[in-house]
Amino acid sequence: MNINAIVPLSKARYQRCCECDLLFSLPPLSRKQAAYCPRCNAKVVLGRDWSMTRLTAIAVAMLLLMPFAFTEPLISIRLLGTRINASLMEGIWQMSSQGDPITASMVAFCTIGAPLTLALSLLYLRFGSALGMNLRPVLLMLERLKEWVMLDIYLIGMAVAAIKVKEYADIQMGSAMIAYLTLTLLSILTLIHLNLEQLWERYYSQEQRAGNPETLLVCLACHYTGFQDQRGRCPRCHVPIHHRQPHSLQKTWAALIAAMVLLFPANLLPISIVYVNGARMEDTIFSGVVSLATSGNIPIAAIVFIASVLVPFTKVIVLLMILFSIHFKTPHSLKTRIRLLRLVAWVGRWSMLDLFVISLMMSLVNRDQLLSFTMGPAAFYFGSAVILTILAVKWLDSRLIWDAHATGNAEYAD
Repeated sequence: MNINAIVPLSKARYQRCCECDLLFSLPPLSRKQAAYCPRCNAKVVLGRDWSMTRLTAIAVAMLLLMPFAFTEPLISIRLLGTRINASLMEGIWQMSSQGDPITASMVAFCTIGAPLTLALSLLYLRFGSALGMNLRPVLLMLERLKEWVMLDIYLIGMAVAAIKVKEYADIQMGSAMIAYLTLTLLSILTLIHLNLEQLWERYYSQEQRAGNPETLLVCLACHYTGFQDQRGRCPRCHVPIHHRQPHSLQKTWAALIAAMVLLFPANLLPISIVYVNGARMEDTIFSGVVSLATSGNIPIAAIVFIASVLVPFTKVIVLLMILFSIHFKTPHSLKTRIRLLRLVAWVGRWSMLDLFVISLMMSLVNRDQLLSFTMGPAAFYFGSAVILTILAVKWLDSRLIWDAHATGNAEYAD
């Protein structure tokens, strides 16, 4: 019999939902039981738990794979009689050396920095707890790091780049592909099974103090429901805790407006420039999609269109609708709005696909005057707009959506 299935993880306690602020009583749960908010259906308790021993083993495996996956060839082509190898690091270096280190740093953080930080953070938790070190900053960082690990999106970018290059050269799988696939799989499994709530309970378990339940506040940093300490902080993670996030709407509006402005040059200017026999061919985001579709690669064209065109503009429209509904205190379609917000939060990271494709193309086709590939000016604007829309979603306190919902008017929630 599985002991974890019958031994409660914690005592019954009051809990506020981080997404709609509903206060409810959470019963004792085992380590494999999940819990959902009864009003907005947000997942309150994950219900998956891997031991630190297993997480540590995976972190060590990831660190061992990274030097091969990042520096060795992922794709090899034979172009004009010359064999060319493309690696993740080589593409980032090409982007930086051609005068755009900021865009290169965006790709580097999502494909190297975030996965490396994830693995090192797990090792820090393992050994730091034994040495009595402060684990709070690492636990807080892991909560924010999850959506920035984009090895899976880079893998799709490799497929798109390979299809774009195949009309010029023969393509072969590089020696590092197996290492990269394994690293991607391990990172996905880690993010799926990384239960931060249970890690907080394991290292910084808190007893809920007695008091009026209606005055309990939920910490958006560590998801703990309790009373402020004497300094107005969460007693578990020591982050200032508020009834609503200060300046949430102002920060979201600022990021969204900036992203909207950047999307214009991102879509009007060329994002890639190819020189073939001295002839210059420029592609915008949309013309690149059309080029893929007309060459018979409709599924890949559809993926690029969804990730690079549909998702960014959909995020802007959804965020505008939600922000206006908050300002005008619209009490209708609350659940629909919260679902849309979750959707754009989930799909937003996939818009980085175009930058990953450009990075690989610069590594593969940038060797000869007869055929060369370079990044267009739109790449910086597009990458900046994607990051700003991700931040806009993160900065929006979704509890503001429900503030217009009067108590007892449950019919407006659907």
